[in-house]
Amino acid sequence: MAEDVKQKLASYRQSIDNIDAALVHMLAERFRCTKEVGLLKAQYDLPPADPAREEYQIERLRRLAKDAHLDPDFAEKFLNFVIKEVIRHHEAIAAEHGGTKQPA
Repeated sequence: MAEDVKQKLASYRQSIDNIDAALVHMLAERFRCTKEVGLLKAQYDLPPADPAREEYQIERLRRLAKDAHLDPDFAEKFLNFVIKEVIRHHEAIAAEHGGTKQPA
């Protein structure tokens, strides 16, 4: 393999590695925030799922994906996975806190 091809390949792979690292950090921050939402929902006996919010998020992500020339179906599948994980965590938090509703 020619040296310039090796350098290009290494450069692309380094970019991919950097992007993967950024994605992990962004997802960690997203789940940190959604954990706080889950705690508030448990504290005030709110349901773990919010279908209207989820629908808004999916529509928004599909629009962003199209604008970025990314397959909107792929983006929706990814977000649906994230949403399911968030709901699962919110249900676990609610079960852990036993619906400890606080006065407003």
